[in-house]
Amino acid sequence: MKFLPISFIILALAAATAFAYDPSPLQDICVATKDTNSGVFVNGMFCKDPNQATADDFVFMGFRNPGNTSNPLGSKVTPASVNEFAGLNTLGISMARLDFAPGGLNPPHTHPRGTEVLVVVEGTLLVGFVTSNQLNNTLFTKVLYKGDVFVFPIGLIHFQLNIGNTYALAFASLSSQNPGVITIANAVFGAKPPISDDVLTKAFQVDKKVVDYLQKQFWYDNN
Repeated sequence: MKFLPISFIILALAAATAFAYDPSPLQDICVATKDTNSGVFVNGMFCKDPNQATADDFVFMGFRNPGNTSNPLGSKVTPASVNEFAGLNTLGISMARLDFAPGGLNPPHTHPRGTEVLVVVEGTLLVGFVTSNQLNNTLFTKVLYKGDVFVFPIGLIHFQLNIGNTYALAFASLSSQNPGVITIANAVFGAKPPISDDVLTKAFQVDKKVVDYLQKQFWYDNN
């Protein structure tokens, strides 16, 4: 069984697609549109008349150029979800391009509606995710090199850090047309209005001055 037959691989990929998180579509295409007068509301978005769809609705060119990593995190995520790529509507998938300067970090975050599969194209990344309380918040972490693939289960906190001395590039595929993203530090210390000091000091077991300091920081969004 050293080499799996190609038919088994095809069946495995088909099963993975069949069990995507978003509901399966009941029509061939349902290109998202902002024209609420002529569109039909389906699964969170309005769809244009399929007879009016063109090939341009099914192409996304936002991955052609590197993302700008000149920011405090040293990383840039370029998403291709239904919000940027109308042709994905009702298909249950999306993608993202991740660019990293040396030392660049895609900080701990979650995707509440999608599992993520990441492939490294250039550079070296330290990646990991943390399980829920059910599994004692166990950290699964690995150093990835060019061509390596890692999966982050739906809803779990995860991160990617460029530990190499050169630029790094990765692409991610997600099992939702709109997986969402919650960056932990931004959500906790950058909430508007702010979360009560009483909540945060007790939750993190730190002095109020520490909480006040963190809430005054500028929490950069690299998406």
